Amino acid sequence: MAYLSRSQLQKFQEDGFLVLEGFWSADECVAMQWRIGEIVAEMDVPLHCRTEFSTQEEEQLRAQGSTDYFLSSGDKIRFFFEKGVFDEKGNFLVPPEKSINKIGHVSPHQDASFLYTEPLGRVLGVWIALEDATLENGCLWFIPGSHTGGVSRRMVRAPAGSAPGTSFLGTEPARDNSLFVPTPVRRGALILIHGEVVHKSEQNFSDYSRQAYTFHLMEAAGTVWSPDNWLQPTAELPFTPLYT
Repeated sequence: MAYLSRSQLQKFQEDGFLVLEGFWSADECVAMQWRIGEIVAEMDVPLHCRTEFSTQEEEQLRAQGSTDYFLSSGDKIRFFFEKGVFDEKGNFLVPPEKSINKIGHVSPHQDASFLYTEPLGRVLGVWIALEDATLENGCLWFIPGSHTGGVSRRMVRAPAGSAPGTSFLGTEPARDNSLFVPTPVRRGALILIHGEVVHKSEQNFSDYSRQAYTFHLMEAAGTVWSPDNWLQPTAELPFTPLYT
């Protein structure tokens, strides 16, 4: 089993993120892309569920935050789309395989705003580049060291039957764009992301896709998963323990 070195751990603790190049082989990336292609080819999303993904507050409440399609996506394969890929009737303006933002459940945000725990600092993002992520096609950007200031905004699930289905507590502070550092990586790289570090990715206007596989881990020992989080485990698919 591979472990982080002392210097790698120190850099993660200082910056709030860490790049591990060559974590997956090219063959492993291709296998994941093949499976993604199969899932997208079989995609059948009703017109009223064709939702553009956003972390912006107003867009969240107007779109995915107010729909059961989003709120019940934790244990299902669901599709969320880039902006500008539909016409006014919800029909695709681009090939469906080029329309996806996320499968499963890009503005500056903290993961802990959406996946809140007590105490804070127990959520870790894992982001693996299936293709080269560059300045042109939407690599991640971080504000190094921004994981030490806590969380100023939270998206919470509204009471059952309420509309919209989510609301926000607090406000997102203005971010100085000059503080963001681009983090281009090669195919197969893994980026560990502290749950409170501020990060973003720009919209991809290039001719090259930028596929990535991402998920989150939580240190369960001594941790309370907020019952207000939009994402809640279900009896059919509880959070999977990696060790006991």
